[in-house]
Amino acid sequence: MPHVDLSTHPCLHCHHPLADQSPSAKHHNPSADAASSVTVDMNGFADHNLDESAFEAKGGVSVRAFDAFPKTKASYQTKTHSGGVWTVVLALLSFLLTTSELRRWWAGHTTHAFSVEKGVGHELQINLDLVMAMRCDDLRINVQDAAGDRILAGDRLNRVNTMWYQWSGKRGGHVLGATSEERGENDYDIEDVHDYLSALRKGQRFLPNPKMPRGKEPDSCRIYGTLQLNKVQGDFHIMARGHGYMELGQHLDHKAFNFSHQINELSFGPFYPSLTNPLDNTYATTPDHFHKFQYYLSVVPTIYTTDPAGIARLRPATSLGSSDEALKAELHASWLKRAAASRNTVFTNQYAVTEQSHVVPENAIPGVFVKYDMEPILLTIAEEWDTPLALLVRLVNVVSGILVAGGWAFQMSDWAREVLRKGRRRGDSFAGVLHGRTASQDEKRSY
Repeated sequence: MPHVDLSTHPCLHCHHPLADQSPSAKHHNPSADAASSVTVDMNGFADHNLDESAFEAKGGVSVRAFDAFPKTKASYQTKTHSGGVWTVVLALLSFLLTTSELRRWWAGHTTHAFSVEKGVGHELQINLDLVMAMRCDDLRINVQDAAGDRILAGDRLNRVNTMWYQWSGKRGGHVLGATSEERGENDYDIEDVHDYLSALRKGQRFLPNPKMPRGKEPDSCRIYGTLQLNKVQGDFHIMARGHGYMELGQHLDHKAFNFSHQINELSFGPFYPSLTNPLDNTYATTPDHFHKFQYYLSVVPTIYTTDPAGIARLRPATSLGSSDEALKAELHASWLKRAAASRNTVFTNQYAVTEQSHVVPENAIPGVFVKYDMEPILLTIAEEWDTPLALLVRLVNVVSGILVAGGWAFQMSDWAREVLRKGRRRGDSFAGVLHGRTASQDEKRSY
């Protein structure tokens, strides 16, 4: 065996990295190498332009700890065709509902309020325009009220002889209680506050009398005008001459009785011919001579206004005792004048009507009887608008509700679509396995 001088071997004079380490560090550590490898791989976030700090918890306490709104970077989001469709649908729905809310706010809303009529009114105006199928000289028109006063209304109203055919069926006349088809579509238009306010600017005159045809005798009588009566319960009646009240003169033959009539206008309060009342343009006919028509009216004082706060300001605030009736009436009348001067307030009366007609025996009194009763309540119909702040709150509620409900619907549809996609994948993979087995068997048979 040859002799080798180890002192002259080149490896003994080179510097090894492990020579300066401790004996324990010279041993190989596999776990440290693995950790170093993982660290190197995780640092690859920077190679893909990703911010690893977004996933780290921030130190310290700040307002960010109370942030309840989730945030996702745009690089982590994907846009789909279904999401675009849902966005367009929700945008259109938001636009339609927002437009509807704006239109409702612009139109306003109507409120009805009932209260006890605190004022004392002594007069009641009645506006009457009707045609009777009898000559004017054969009719007697009177008013009897609960105060015991009897008013010869025939002397205060205008009476003109006319022809029945000139009025019968004109101006869309109909029978009381007719259906919408019988009355016509236009007669059933709902009148709002603006209709009553616009009536202030229109003419307050009765219709002109039609010309009498030459060579013909009149067979009817038109009775029209206004009456100032006591504001109490009363009875307005039209009867034949010599029947009902004792009077001197010739007794009217029963064969001349014909109480068929057409009511063109019957209203209480200021005369607004453009407004429709329950008995306006109604007619009733009968072939019998002894026929009694009865109308029962319940009259309710009504205020139409677009400024309910102004009505409250104009109302007299003086507290009076029960003995100061004269001062009460004076204050109430002045309040009515001040409120009536306003162009956004109308004082009028509404009424409900019940009709009853039947043939009566010859010892009874035929005719047309209108019984009216004043209700001790006041109806205020006001048109109001919400404030812009209330409109803004409603718009926010509408849009946010659509977005929240639309988000839920989109998530449910996306989940259902994903479930269907997974089911199809399972079916395709199962069919592929079966197909693969068959193909392998065919290949083996070919070999």
